[in-house]
Amino acid sequence: MSWLLPGLVVKRWMLISGMGLLMALLGAAIWADLQPIYWSIETLFWLLTAITTFLPRSITGPLVFICGAGLLLWGQSRSFGSIKQALAPAKDTFLVDALRAKSKLNRGPNIVAIGGGTGLSSLLSGLKSYSSRITAVVTVADDGGSSGILRRELGVQPPGDIRNCLAALSTETPLLTRLFQYRFSSGSGLEGHSFGNLFLSALTAITGNLETAITASSRVLAVQGQVVPATNVDVRLWAELENGDRIQGESAIGNAKSPILRIGCYPEKPPALPSALEAIANADLILLGPGSLYTSLLPNLLVPQLVDAIQRSNAPKLYICNLMTQPGETDGLDVGGHVRAIEAQLASFGIGKRIFSSILAQDLIEPSPLVDHYKARGAEPVTCDSIALESQGYRVIQARLQGRRPTPTLRHDSRSLALAIMRFYRSYKKEI
Repeated sequence: MSWLLPGLVVKRWMLISGMGLLMALLGAAIWADLQPIYWSIETLFWLLTAITTFLPRSITGPLVFICGAGLLLWGQSRSFGSIKQALAPAKDTFLVDALRAKSKLNRGPNIVAIGGGTGLSSLLSGLKSYSSRITAVVTVADDGGSSGILRRELGVQPPGDIRNCLAALSTETPLLTRLFQYRFSSGSGLEGHSFGNLFLSALTAITGNLETAITASSRVLAVQGQVVPATNVDVRLWAELENGDRIQGESAIGNAKSPILRIGCYPEKPPALPSALEAIANADLILLGPGSLYTSLLPNLLVPQLVDAIQRSNAPKLYICNLMTQPGETDGLDVGGHVRAIEAQLASFGIGKRIFSSILAQDLIEPSPLVDHYKARGAEPVTCDSIALESQGYRVIQARLQGRRPTPTLRHDSRSLALAIMRFYRSYKKEI
């Protein structure tokens, strides 16, 4: 009976199939000069007369009805069971439940999440519980670790952040996702590399570009949504510091010895991918962050076409601020400081208009040994002066984004973050 619940888009097709069967039989009868209809009616009258001879109609009618309904339910049950066995023989989920969940996700909002690093992948793993129409626009400026080595030696775009996003949106078996995230701990030339990075690099070499390699990987991992690089150009970051120095490379910017004034890239004004622009144009909600301000978020805003598309979109735009400052990158910055850095970066490109007018920030983080541990390493909780920000025209939402369970790190909890975002989106929908 679960198949008769609303929202599965099953009942209408069953009804249409039944109507089609009746029409086909009627057409065959007309083709045969109506003889089959005549003989069917005669046979039916003879059968009913024979049955009611032995039993009264008050008993015969319900008995035949129950037998017919039982055969119908038994046949449909076995049919759907066979379909489930073919589609998911090793899964315990009922097919009807899977279809109901998929139908709910397909009705979710079109969400575009812009960023990079672990912050973006954490966000995506929470959002996929609310929508299957998710596009992750990922920075490709990484030049450290496994991604940096592959970038220098093979000439491919850095696959690390893209790999994390694909794994976060994957709906395949956990074993396959773990394989994609597996990092070799030994082996000459393999140590430090993840299987997913090597897989994406090899696919890029085979297919000729990273975008096609991502599409192929998405099919393997059954990705819910799509992952798109911010640009298909080999970009390299530079930063101007407050002390007048100019440093190059994403990994160097993350360890700057002086406050960062602005960043840029070579080549200037890299083009955006059409799929990213299309996703932004069709978005119901646009998100920036969480992630490293100067090395994961702002590099995406160095692509002018992306910024133009965000400005043109009528969708609500939400900036998600980090929980903690990052030593060497955002020392001493509160939420307002993060926002001013974004505005200053846009202003350096002649964009004076604010593009993210809503801010999601963490509630006050209570003192704890974990906070003390972070402070000893040079990180501080990012405080939020909501009154000052609201006086500047920003809409500020504060929530407990690190979750309520104790964790060994101070990072965004995927579920708590996604819940806060969806509450913001629903409140926005009610207002318009």
